[in-house]
Amino acid sequence: MDIRNLYQNYLESGKVSTDTRQVASGSIFFALKGEKFNANVFAEEALVKGAKLAVIDEAEYAKDERYVVVSNVLETLQALARYHREQLTIPVIGLTGSNGKTTSKELLHAVLSRKFKTFATPGNLNNHIGVPLSVLSIDKSIELAVIEMGANHVGEIAQLCTIANPTHGFITNIGKAHIGTFGGFDNIIRGKSELYMHLINTNGIVFINSQNPILHNMAKRFKNPLFYPAKGDYFQCEFVGADPYVKIKTEAGEEIQTRLIGAYNFENIATALCIGKYFKVDQAQALQAIADYEPANMRSQVIKKNTNTIILDAYNANPSSMEAAIRNLASIKAEHKVLILGDMFELEDEAETEHRTIGKLILEFGFTDVLLCGELMSVAVKEFPKAKHFYKREALVEYLKQNPISYAVVLVKASRGIGLEAVMDVI
Repeated sequence: MDIRNLYQNYLESGKVSTDTRQVASGSIFFALKGEKFNANVFAEEALVKGAKLAVIDEAEYAKDERYVVVSNVLETLQALARYHREQLTIPVIGLTGSNGKTTSKELLHAVLSRKFKTFATPGNLNNHIGVPLSVLSIDKSIELAVIEMGANHVGEIAQLCTIANPTHGFITNIGKAHIGTFGGFDNIIRGKSELYMHLINTNGIVFINSQNPILHNMAKRFKNPLFYPAKGDYFQCEFVGADPYVKIKTEAGEEIQTRLIGAYNFENIATALCIGKYFKVDQAQALQAIADYEPANMRSQVIKKNTNTIILDAYNANPSSMEAAIRNLASIKAEHKVLILGDMFELEDEAETEHRTIGKLILEFGFTDVLLCGELMSVAVKEFPKAKHFYKREALVEYLKQNPISYAVVLVKASRGIGLEAVMDVI
């Protein structure tokens, strides 16, 4: 079955499945493989549960005409998404960056939805599997799409651009996320800028934060980049403060209070408003969308619990986002502040240096109540010996049970693998 015939089958339901626990009726099931799983084994189960076809790459599992045998299931999924994208004529905004991707995406979705039927990448489906699944979720009712793209190696963004084919795009920032797997900071710059190269090659529209030196330098490649948020830029707005919630001032002088904490979120807000202006979303509607947006899913969530105010930012962490979160806590006016931090992953050879840097930063700001968790954070303790360190999350949780925190502003941040949100049960 060639890709056009497979596409005709896809159009009948408009759905694909990769998980037998969530098989949509009439969908095409793609039997993906990973280091620890082989979904070819579950192809029959997917058909029993309602899938129309099962795409597999191990012929011994094929039992009848409902099985489509291909050389590589993942490549076929990507090809199907690429073919579907070729049929779409709507604007597609691509975004990548080291920090703030998901928040920027959600803010942009909120703003654009005030005018358009807008699709945005669900959750964090931003990799070589998630992007094709996202593209295949765009149906004919959608007027504008926002596709988030993540990477931890050079070349990945370029590949994802061949699938999503963004017509517009932006980079949130370039920091030290995945610095180990990228092989250094220069490679991070190279990898993230692959989105820019795609837009240059396709005469796309780029939105650039003029206050970011790295991104501003890259703007020289474009004929007509759209800058924000400084005076004289295409879009202008001003950061007023963040104690703890970000407040901005519009070009007209109107102040808007948001539900986002941290000065670092100002650039995400400005990006969404800039792109909203480009697509002619009514400014009052766009500003209301920003004011109404409330973060979720452990991304800078502010949670009031008992006598404490908790900043739950435990979805992920890298040196850049960790530093920003610590600086933000330092800027908040409160008598009692507590840092609960866990390991940052995917730093490879840079791990010891970056964790030691975090220890120095804690010392610099003079925090007194600091709880560190994980093998790597033992390095940070060398710079800040007053910290209480726990190799295992369970030991940290037990300590908090015996030593409850009260009347404090608490930052909880770590890489996803630590699962540091577990402390929420005992704070």
